[in-house]
Amino acid sequence: MLRKVSEVAELTGVSVRTLHHYDRIGLLSPEHVTEAGYRQYSEQELERLQQILFFRELGFRLKHIGEILESPDFDRLEALELQREALLEKRARLDRMIRTLENTIQDVKGEIELTDKEKFEGFDFSNNPYEDEARKRWGNEAVDRSNQALANMRPEGQKWLGEQMEALFRKLAAMRHQDPATEEVQRAIGEWYAFLNGMGYAYSPEAFKGLGQLYVQDERFTRNMDQFGDGFARFMAAAMGIRADRLQA
Repeated sequence: MLRKVSEVAELTGVSVRTLHHYDRIGLLSPEHVTEAGYRQYSEQELERLQQILFFRELGFRLKHIGEILESPDFDRLEALELQREALLEKRARLDRMIRTLENTIQDVKGEIELTDKEKFEGFDFSNNPYEDEARKRWGNEAVDRSNQALANMRPEGQKWLGEQMEALFRKLAAMRHQDPATEEVQRAIGEWYAFLNGMGYAYSPEAFKGLGQLYVQDERFTRNMDQFGDGFARFMAAAMGIRADRLQA
């Protein structure tokens, strides 16, 4: 049975405009397009749309979803089972946050008194929010190699790396009002490039430049970078771009 795009929209709650967008980017194309230009979707496209919506609910970007669904290794049943586990964990975390919110309201009203630890129950920042972005931009190999290197490192080594990264950021942040093309800034950026490659990332100059662009394109990066000083993310993007261009010259 083929369904018109309007019928699919009514059935799924996804707008016609969104379905047209999915078609334009090759994420979800209709089984058939009539001579009059009407899109018609089969049961197979509905199953694919369900997968897209599950992935979207879990925070995946459209480009990444397309790559997953087109992978020759993709298994729908396995994906559904993994999505169920992830959504159950998300529900449990939201339940914990709701309890924390309700308890905080009572605390503000003076009905109970929360400890500092209790005020933050349900928040979880253990997962790296940038790993998916890195995988999409530079592939799994570099990320896996870096993760393995860090996993094999002793805790004191991981701590040392964190301290070195922070020291480099503070050094560069102190220069953020300078021209990013100056030799002083470029020497410091060279240290950042060497530091990243020393951690096992194996950044090419192009990937290094892309990372700099990500600092200003992704608000999560910008927010974290600018903790070291207003405009630090923009400064780093410019300086890293210049360094990459010089390495490729």
